[in-house]
Amino acid sequence: MMKAIPISSELHPREMIHSLHEASDALRNDELVCIFAEGQITRTGQLLPFRRGVERIMKSVNAPIIPVNLDGVWGSIFSFERGRFLWKMPRRIPYPVTVSYGKPMAPTSTAIEIRASVQDLNAEAFAARKSRMKTLDRAFVRTARRHPLRFLMADGRTPRVSFGGALNKTTFIAGRLKGKIGTQPMVGMLLPPSVGAALTNYALMLLGRVPVNLNYTSSSEVIASCAGQCNVDVVITSKAFVERFPNLAIPGRTLFLEDALAAPRVGEKVQALAMAWLVPSALLRWALGGLRSDATVSQADQLATVIFSSGSTGDPKGVMLSHANVLSNIQQVSQVFMLDGSDKILGILPFFHSFGFMAALWMPGVNGFGVVYHPNPLDAQAIGELVAKYRVTFLIATPTFLQAYMRRCTPESFGSLEYVLVGAEKLPERLALAFEDTFGIRPLEGYGCTECSPVVTVNGRDFRAPGFRQVAGKRGKIGHPLPGVTVKIVDLDTGEPVKQGTAGMLLVKGPNVMQGYLGKPEKTAEVLREGWYTTGDVALMEEDGFLTITDRLSRFSKIGGEMVPHIKIEDKLHELAGVTDQVFAVTSLPDEKKGERIAVLTTLGAGPLAEVLAKLPQCDLPALWKPKANLFFHVEALPMLGTGKMDLRGVRTVAAGLAEKLGAPAEA
Repeated sequence: MMKAIPISSELHPREMIHSLHEASDALRNDELVCIFAEGQITRTGQLLPFRRGVERIMKSVNAPIIPVNLDGVWGSIFSFERGRFLWKMPRRIPYPVTVSYGKPMAPTSTAIEIRASVQDLNAEAFAARKSRMKTLDRAFVRTARRHPLRFLMADGRTPRVSFGGALNKTTFIAGRLKGKIGTQPMVGMLLPPSVGAALTNYALMLLGRVPVNLNYTSSSEVIASCAGQCNVDVVITSKAFVERFPNLAIPGRTLFLEDALAAPRVGEKVQALAMAWLVPSALLRWALGGLRSDATVSQADQLATVIFSSGSTGDPKGVMLSHANVLSNIQQVSQVFMLDGSDKILGILPFFHSFGFMAALWMPGVNGFGVVYHPNPLDAQAIGELVAKYRVTFLIATPTFLQAYMRRCTPESFGSLEYVLVGAEKLPERLALAFEDTFGIRPLEGYGCTECSPVVTVNGRDFRAPGFRQVAGKRGKIGHPLPGVTVKIVDLDTGEPVKQGTAGMLLVKGPNVMQGYLGKPEKTAEVLREGWYTTGDVALMEEDGFLTITDRLSRFSKIGGEMVPHIKIEDKLHELAGVTDQVFAVTSLPDEKKGERIAVLTTLGAGPLAEVLAKLPQCDLPALWKPKANLFFHVEALPMLGTGKMDLRGVRTVAAGLAEKLGAPAEA
C-alpha cells in the first residue's frame, strides 16, 4: 500500500539484488524513489557513510539524483539521542525540523559525492537555526531558571555553586561592575579558569559587554598589543593572580575583583535576587543598565568575544566570534557527545583558549551540566583528586597534559571518566595506547582552530548492538566533521578539489566559522572566501568520511624542491626512541644550497640520543628527510605555549640560536 521496497543488510544477496533492481525499474518508469543512503538511523549523532547501493540502483538509469537533508531530527523523540527512541519528552512544541533540497546531481555520481552534497546542505540548514538563537547570556539565564538546584560549577576554593546560585551571583556581580568598567564595549580579563572568572564572564555578557580573556602566559608586550587592538581601557584581575605573576605588566586601568565585590549590602543582594528571577530574560540586560546592542544586527550575530590566536606560528590575531558562532559549536559538539545533567566536565583549559571558552565556560551553562575548574592543567595530583571527588565524566585536554597525568595520576582517580577528548595538537598513537593501557579509556582525538569556535571534527564512541555496528572513532584520525560543518580538500597550488584519498589543503564551512580578524580585513580576506575558511592544515578524507591531518602547511620544509613534513619525521624519531612523551621537536633552518634544512630540538640525554642516531640511517624515512647528526640540539625543555601546544616559533628561534652558537654548517 505504501509502495515501500524492503531492503536490509540482513537480506540474502539474491533478495538484496532484487530490491535494488526493483528500485531501478521504478526510476525507469518515471517514478520517484526515495532512499536513506546511510542504511540505518544514526545512533552516534553523526552522518553515517553512504552505502554503495545507490550506485547499483543508478546503474544504466538516466535520472537525476536529488540530495535531501533533514536537520533537527536528532534530538526529537524519533531519534536515538541518549540511546532512547520515542521515550523522551520533546524539547519544544512545535518541534522545528528543516528539510533542504540540493541541486540535481548526475546519475553517475558516487556515494561519496552524494554524501558530500548532503553535508553541504546540513551546514546551510544548521546556519538557518540562527534565527531561533538569542545570546549566550540569555541561554544561560533560561537554563539556570529551569534547573535552579542542579550543580553547575566548583573549584579548589568553592566546593559547589548551583545554577540558581550562579544566576544570583552573576546578577550581583553585573550590578557591581556596571559603574566600574567604563564605557568601552570590550573589557579585558586576566583570570585563570575558576568560579570567579566564569561568573565574571557571565556578568559582562549580561551587561552587553564583550569579555576579552587575555593570555597571561604571553609576554607583557603581547598582552599590551592584544588589549590595544580591542581598545581595552580596564582589565579585571585579582590580587592572587597578580601575586602569582608579579612581573606581568597589566595594560590600562586595573580592576581587582575582590575590591569590586567587597562588602555586599543586603539591599544589593535582594535587588539582584529579584532581578535574577522576576525580570524576563529578554529585558534583563536593559534592567541591569547594560550597553544597548546595535539594532541593525541580530542578537545572534552580535560579537560575543575576541580570542587571540595562540601565535604558535606567527603573531596573535584577534578572532571575532559571535554568539551564533559559539552557540552553534555548542549544539554541534552536544549532538555527538549527548551530555546531560548528570555529567561534569573538567575545566582546565584557560578561557583565552577558544576550546576552554566554548567547552568549559559556556557549554555547561547553556546545556545544563556541571564543570569543575582548576587553574593549572599540569597540576596532575590536584586534578586527579578533583576528578575523583566530583566524579567528572568528561576531560578535555592536550597530549602534553595527558603525559603529565600518566606520570602522576592513579587509574582509580580517573575511574569516573567516560570521555577524554584531546585537541590543540596531534595525538601520537604511542601516547594514545599508553594512556588507554594506564587508565582503561581511549582518548578521542578532535580537531579545531580558534577561527571555528573552535571544534571542526571529533571522534566519538562507536555504537554496538545485536545487528548494529556504527563506527564513530578511528585511531590516528581526527574524526568526522561535526553536524552542520562541511569540509573541502583542495590542491595546494590550484585550489581545485582533489580526488578522495588525496592530501590537500583543508577548508571548512559552517555556522561556527568566525566573523573575521579584528581590525585586519586583509588578513580576513586571505583565509575566508565565500564562507570557506582556509585552515592551513594538509588533510585527506577516506571513503567513510574520516579525516586525517598529514601536516600543517607551516610545518613543511622545502628542501631541493621537495616538500618535507615535520610531523612524520617527529613520529619516526619517537618511534626509534621508544618513548611516549614528546621529546623531539622538528623545525627548519635556512640553507644556502637547498633552501632549507631539518633541525631537531630534543630533551633526550646523550646515551638515548646516540641510540636513535645509530638507528636513523637504517629507518624507512627518505634520505632527504633524515636530519644530520650535528643538527640535533639538546634543550632542557621544549618551547611550549600556555595552551599546551608546541611553540613552533620558539622552536625555530631556539634551534637557530643553537645552530649559530655551536657553529652548525650552513649546508644540509
